Amino acid sequence: MSDTVVSTPAPPTTSLPPSTRTATIRMLHRLHFYAGVVVAPFLLIAAVTGALYALAPSVESLVYRHELHTDSTGQAHSLADQIDAARKVRPELPVVAVRPPASSGDTTAVMFSDPTLGDSERRAVFVDPVTLETRGDLPVYGSANALPMRQWLDRLHRDLHLGEPGRLYSEFAASWLWVIVLAGLGLWFLRSRRAPGRRGRGRTVRRHALIGVWISVVLLFLSATGLTWSTYAGENVTNLRAALNWNAPSTDTALPGSAAKAPAGGEHAGHGAAGPVGDTSGAIAQVDAAVALARSAGLGDGVEVTLPSDPGTAYTVAETRRAWQFSPDTAAVDPATDTVVSVNRFADWPVAAQLANLGIALHMGLLFGVANQILLFAVMIALIVVIVLGYRAWWQRRGRRAPAAGGLRAVPWPVSIGLIAVAVTVGWFVPLLGWPLLAFVVLDLMIQRAARAKAAKTSTDASQPMHLSVTD
Repeated sequence: MSDTVVSTPAPPTTSLPPSTRTATIRMLHRLHFYAGVVVAPFLLIAAVTGALYALAPSVESLVYRHELHTDSTGQAHSLADQIDAARKVRPELPVVAVRPPASSGDTTAVMFSDPTLGDSERRAVFVDPVTLETRGDLPVYGSANALPMRQWLDRLHRDLHLGEPGRLYSEFAASWLWVIVLAGLGLWFLRSRRAPGRRGRGRTVRRHALIGVWISVVLLFLSATGLTWSTYAGENVTNLRAALNWNAPSTDTALPGSAAKAPAGGEHAGHGAAGPVGDTSGAIAQVDAAVALARSAGLGDGVEVTLPSDPGTAYTVAETRRAWQFSPDTAAVDPATDTVVSVNRFADWPVAAQLANLGIALHMGLLFGVANQILLFAVMIALIVVIVLGYRAWWQRRGRRAPAAGGLRAVPWPVSIGLIAVAVTVGWFVPLLGWPLLAFVVLDLMIQRAARAKAAKTSTDASQPMHLSVTD
């Protein structure tokens, strides 16, 4: 974000011609400086809220320990009995799914469809599998089953609790983050031989650049994955993936003679729909058999069983998103006929769908558990420091001229045309980058034109002879 980015030890050198190199540096300099100054407040908000959300899964486990964990030991009751215990708490609501304990000491979460809750929310009653004690009744969000505290932090990070208008802040920040990072890296690469001072502003800039380079890869990853949740760019990403057949395939849940398909539970499942709902009171007795069939199909621990919403639909047993889960498989099973109807293997997904699923889990701090959360938290703190150092360097520069205009005009015309073509394409795909970038280019050209006109006028005035008027 600062108006000068300089080298870290021993970066690679370039072989660009001097004029092209100077023009490119000037263009990247202005883009990094002005974009950083304008976008940094939005990035600062995203970094602070992101740091809070990064630790949410672990903090959630502590805050809701009574609901999520139990000290009871002994033989667990059947899932059907546990569901019956939960139904005594919410007899007026239909059961839609159940999550058996992923490991010893966890409770069972029985999910109900609750019309009083918002989109993608369900009502969860937590049951001790050994004693059948009900230990809590809380709303959960998405297939990640985020409890109220994590849900609150998630929405703070995504839209500041302002709804759809608030999502524009995070999309704006994510849209420009990668541009600022790449411009900063470009300056570091091209200005590799220009070392900063070690005191005052030079030291500030050096620290800004060094920290920025170290976290650049993670920032680019967060920008790319964050855009998949955005309003405008996210819709374009979804359409592109559908056109290229890069989406996760749906699980075939149709029993013979019917035609039903379950949602795929793709990479947006952590923030997306929770699955089908309906009257499932007649299907509860076969839940244990459904889990056993899924186990026989190769599914491991940590699953969610979605009860069929109609007689023509199979039970859906899906491995849940959790730490160190790299291949969430799904099976559709029919306990009535002791049949595995279909298996949706993660290994059979398109590579793009696999990468997107793992990327979203990594972005949410779930893929590598506590280590994942600590990494994200550290990067967000580092980003906050980079932003503060950038503003400090800007303040320390006060009284000095801003970066010179004209970088785009001075670049050779084939390069300029290529840059403009890329900018137009990216701008269409990422609107909250495109329109501000267009405004930046127009403003830069206007400033450059005004500067040339002023210089020409000064030159003309200086060339005029001086006339003295003498009066009697």
